[in-house]
Amino acid sequence: MKTRKLGKSGLEVSAIGLGCMGMSFSYGPPPDKREMISLLRTAAERGVTFFDTAEVYGPWVNEELVGEALAPFRGRVVIATKFGFKLDPNGGPQWVGLDSRPEHIKEVAEASLERLRVDAIDLFYQHRVDPDVPIEDVAGAVKDLIEEGKVKHFGLSEAGGRTIRRAHAVQPVAALQSEYSLWTRAPEAEVLPILEELGIGFVPFSPLGKGFLTGAIDEKTTFDKTDFRNRLPRFAPEARKANQALVDLLGKIGQRKQATPAQIALAWLLAQKPWMVPIPGTTKLARLEENLGAASIELTSDDLREIEGAASKITVWGARYPEELERLTGR
Repeated sequence: MKTRKLGKSGLEVSAIGLGCMGMSFSYGPPPDKREMISLLRTAAERGVTFFDTAEVYGPWVNEELVGEALAPFRGRVVIATKFGFKLDPNGGPQWVGLDSRPEHIKEVAEASLERLRVDAIDLFYQHRVDPDVPIEDVAGAVKDLIEEGKVKHFGLSEAGGRTIRRAHAVQPVAALQSEYSLWTRAPEAEVLPILEELGIGFVPFSPLGKGFLTGAIDEKTTFDKTDFRNRLPRFAPEARKANQALVDLLGKIGQRKQATPAQIALAWLLAQKPWMVPIPGTTKLARLEENLGAASIELTSDDLREIEGAASKITVWGARYPEELERLTGR
């Protein structure tokens, strides 16, 4: 597996990481824990060194899963986790607000260290920007944790340009994580130029459009009642039907490259910037192997021009989140 550096931070990881959320949260009933431990260990054995989790996934159980699975690989893998949500004190599955107060950040760090079974958190993201806490206070709290040796690198998720600059001035931001793919391209306008200017890495989550860009989902697909895609406007049947044009484009390029639509979608991301590391999630070994295969696909400048030209003529239907979740992004 090839490696990449996340900006100027010096944090070097596999060119393709693994998003772990779906192993215990969001996409219907969670799979068998033993199977997920096996999948995580297989990923590490295949050269994946970048794993993404968060305390809110579950909550808590995803960090515990990742910590148990990757314990034999301690020191050889990078585990990213996140803080910033206020969780249900009664142990319910939903978060009940945002909380990036410095004292809360430090409490989360201590608990995450224990669940992940590590001595230091490799990359600690603010999960969503909290409008009630100045970002300078957030960055300062993480800076304290770095000085104490409990955190190695600071990250932000779904933050806007002004917030990125303010945070970076207090504690260098190693990476920004936001949704980015051929059907979610908002970061290109403002965020990516700022990251390049400041030397910050970029970690696209949902690089396969929450499964849509794999070609395995169409307007007739039904989701389990607990699958959060049921809440997303972009996954309404009429939107899926309209957005099929993007999958058809990926399939067309894939036929020429002897690759799947998912592999072309990931290869396209890898071709955008050398400091960009997508983190597709999966619960299936076959999909893991398919995704990792994207790292060896070379898209030529002609390929990229063809994709860009065709994609620019396709209008993506549907918002990526309902309004109450969309408000938490881009702050």
